[in-house]
Amino acid sequence: MRRIFVRLAAFGLVLAAAWEGLRLYDRPPVSPGAWLQAAGLEASYETVDGHRLRYVRAGRGDAVMLVHGFASSLYTWKDVIPGLARRHDVIALDLPGFGGSDQPEDLAFEDLPRAVVGLMERLGVRRAALVGNSMGGAAVALVAARSPTRVSALVLVDAAGFDLEVSKRPPVVRLAMSPAAGLLALVPGKRLIVEASLRQVLHDDTLVTPERVSEYLAAFLRTSTFVSIRSLSGSLERGSGMVAEALPRIAAPTLVLWGRQDRWIPLAHADRFVAKILGARKVVLDACGHVPQEERPDEVRRLLEEFLQAPLPAAPPRGDPRANADRG
Repeated sequence: MRRIFVRLAAFGLVLAAAWEGLRLYDRPPVSPGAWLQAAGLEASYETVDGHRLRYVRAGRGDAVMLVHGFASSLYTWKDVIPGLARRHDVIALDLPGFGGSDQPEDLAFEDLPRAVVGLMERLGVRRAALVGNSMGGAAVALVAARSPTRVSALVLVDAAGFDLEVSKRPPVVRLAMSPAAGLLALVPGKRLIVEASLRQVLHDDTLVTPERVSEYLAAFLRTSTFVSIRSLSGSLERGSGMVAEALPRIAAPTLVLWGRQDRWIPLAHADRFVAKILGARKVVLDACGHVPQEERPDEVRRLLEEFLQAPLPAAPPRGDPRANADRG
């Protein structure tokens, strides 16, 4: 009996040490948000549909709205915003449930496109080019289909839309949206999950820097993040069909931009978007993963500027012989 007690006590000590080690490791290696000041940006807030949304705004000119993907934030556009703001009024937001925005307990997929349109209204932006990455791409695609007069151009960057069902989601996304998410909120080890996720979405592992880890980790250290994500999961099943059905209604000039080495959403999905959106053009970036705006920011900015300066004409009506024309 004494031997069993000793073994249990030793196991408890090891478990406690591991717990404390993971807890200490979860501390952000760099102070989150420091990049804002370095970039000359200041976070602002607006309330849309009862949700307080964080955003940044810079530059003058035609409006461009940048929308991040799952488990991300406006930080993902950090290296794109300054250059793009030289000729454009650039707005980047944190969607509800993510980054520094509110994390509602009843978050639904429909809240994401509503947040984009609602923030435009709050800021007095009548019309904008919408740029969305991953889940943000699905959100802005819906906006373009439903509110065509508000969208001057559309850029889908490794966009979600055909992979929102549970079985098609990346493993880390499935884990974060599973019933186990409640447990994840309570136990340490989140930094390990963030680092593993970044190594999946980035083709170049050297980009998994202390700053990048800190920015992604910051939201995961808020326990309400997992409540929002779990709530969002239930509505994503409907979202997949919703996006696919909406794509043929998009009339805005559309650029589909993809990283060839995307391990979260395969390159084949880019062709599915192009096939559904009349007149859409595809550009593929080599040696690039799921977040080109972080991995190849200068090239992404250049492509955006070129496209927004002289976007493709709006898609011709169905049946028009120009509908299947080669647009490069």
